[in-house]
Amino acid sequence: MNQATRGIEKEIGVLQLEEKKLIAEIKRTAKTGNEGATKILARQLVRLRQQIANLQSSRAQMRGIATHTQAMHAQSSVAVGMKGASNAMAAMNKQMAPAKQAKVIQEFQKQSAQLDMTTEMMSDSIDDALDNDEAEEETEDLTNQVLDEIGVDVASQLSAAPRGKIASKQTEDASSSGIDEIEKRLAALRNP
Repeated sequence: MNQATRGIEKEIGVLQLEEKKLIAEIKRTAKTGNEGATKILARQLVRLRQQIANLQSSRAQMRGIATHTQAMHAQSSVAVGMKGASNAMAAMNKQMAPAKQAKVIQEFQKQSAQLDMTTEMMSDSIDDALDNDEAEEETEDLTNQVLDEIGVDVASQLSAAPRGKIASKQTEDASSSGIDEIEKRLAALRNP
């Protein structure tokens, strides 16, 4: 394609030089006053220009065909690449069986949970072995000191708290009577 395009371009160049020569000759014959020869040369010039235009059109078509051919080659290369990628993905899917991967993940989660429990048990055992009553008393003293600093007296609050089991029926009665009272107030506000 490139060689044919270059051949056409060379021919166009030759014809353009011929055109310049023909124009110069037309001017010479026109100066001499030979009308017949001038008209014949003018017709030759028109035909020559038509040939140049046809060759330029052919050159453009050749370039279009070359571009189209390159695009088709690129599409073919992409198709070959896609085929290779599809084959690679299929091979990977065969190697990474989803069911097998799910089992591996479940086993990992199971072992991880077991490790967490073992670590927690060992930590508790170490804490039990190292802790003694003094550390517990020290912790309680420190907690009480912090609470005293912020103004909370836990002992007085605990002694004021009710003890024993509260009957659920009394709670329901208290909550329903509270709701009834709120509804009465709302009705009073609506009807002044």
